[in-house]
Amino acid sequence: MIDLKFLRDQPDAVRASQRARGEDESLVDAVLAADERRREAIGAFESARAEQKAASKELGPLMGRLKKAEKAGEDVTELEAEAAALRDKGAALSARVKELEAAAEAAKGELDTSLRQIGNVIQEGVPAGGEEDFDLLEEVGTPRDFAAEGFEPKDHLELGELLGAIDMERGAKVSGSRFYYLTGIGARLETALMSLAQQIAAEEGFTQLVVPNLVRAETMAGAGFLDAHGDEVYHLPADDLYLTGTSEVALAGYHADEILDLRDGPLRYAATSTCYRREAGSYGKDTRGIFRVHQFQKTEMFVFCRPEDAQAEHDNLLRIERRVLEALELPYRVIDVAAGDLGGPASRKYDCEAWVPTQGSYRELTSTSNCTTFQARRLRIRERQADGGGTRTVATLNGTAITSTRPIVAILENHQQADGSVRVPSALQPFLGTGVISPR
Repeated sequence: MIDLKFLRDQPDAVRASQRARGEDESLVDAVLAADERRREAIGAFESARAEQKAASKELGPLMGRLKKAEKAGEDVTELEAEAAALRDKGAALSARVKELEAAAEAAKGELDTSLRQIGNVIQEGVPAGGEEDFDLLEEVGTPRDFAAEGFEPKDHLELGELLGAIDMERGAKVSGSRFYYLTGIGARLETALMSLAQQIAAEEGFTQLVVPNLVRAETMAGAGFLDAHGDEVYHLPADDLYLTGTSEVALAGYHADEILDLRDGPLRYAATSTCYRREAGSYGKDTRGIFRVHQFQKTEMFVFCRPEDAQAEHDNLLRIERRVLEALELPYRVIDVAAGDLGGPASRKYDCEAWVPTQGSYRELTSTSNCTTFQARRLRIRERQADGGGTRTVATLNGTAITSTRPIVAILENHQQADGSVRVPSALQPFLGTGVISPR
């Protein structure tokens, strides 16, 4: 979640961020009001507790005087009445303290709920608006002119069936719509893509992890995936566990509740995992083939760093993603994603979109987000500052090195030949042992 102190100090900046996202800026006032109620409730609780402690201290000496008077055979009527009154006062104060403590906890919960509804504050320069309002940063490569080459390009599903690589019919039979089988060379191609991504990540200094695909609610919420997009994740109610739609979730939770040592630089991790997405709200979109599916493989990069290093790490993640796309020899473009399409945790996101010939458009293949301290604050991940200034929340960033299905779509369509074969990018040839995939 965002920094409450920042919201108190710069509410107009948060309101502007909400407007750019197309979200409710009145949530800022709701948070400020909830914060005021929480502070008032804490003040009342602490005042009553101090009064309770004072009364308790007063009772001790009085009881000592009472015992001493009783031993001396003196009349203790007044002292007993005074002691009884103090006990009654103490009991009333104790009940009041419990009541105020509960009120303070309720106010804290209300504040937390309100604060979690606000997305990360966007960075300066992020375009306002929705999915189509991105800024184009660069186009790399030139799409092929198939007409000039004398043939009509086939789409990835037709090619996949010709090559014995994709079986949608049996996927639907076994699991329903948006499920599939990769067969033969298709399965090998997925393995090759993940191997290439892990090889590049290792060369770039990332530590490989094998991560859980099921996580607890607090991990899913901490990574920011149970806010506005909770309907997009698969939940197992009997175990109260969630299937992750990206290994970003498990990677974010890896250092939860820890104090990190970042004196030697950022901690960088990479993980390949199976990802599950309900694709809620995508009815009718990309129903043909394997572009938008419920299950796929993905290699994800994740970084924990000092907040002041986050921008440089974001640029580095984008550089690595571009390196992967160029290794696949695909025409692509880089976009600065608009605020309304960022998702709650991201303050800025860059997408790399590859050209898909039969769709006549660029489609997202990789994405990298700078989440600043948003996720780490929720997950209580801090660093110990070198100057002895205590601890502070770290920054987190994520970047998709490669997914399985969408690059297969782009590779098949962009590298197809007139005879139905597909040229294998040279970076993948060592993993596949061939330079051409031929029809069966």
